[in-house]
Amino acid sequence: MTISLNGQSRDFDAETLSVDEMLARLGFTGHPVLVELNGEALLKSEFADRQVTDGATVEIVRMVAGG
Repeated sequence: MTISLNGQSRDFDAETLSVDEMLARLGFTGHPVLVELNGEALLKSEFADRQVTDGATVEIVRMVAGG
């Protein structure tokens, strides 16, 4: 499947992935992130159930602390 990830085309060798699976493949496991799927901001509790499919638009923002 091919998706738009943060404005760039990205290919995955799967027909669908949960948001959790996609984040793991991208190396975000254990990092606090905000995810928008097709224009809808998701709660972390939705990551396991929401599916990313071919043609999806995904925005990921990694949260970091600053001072």
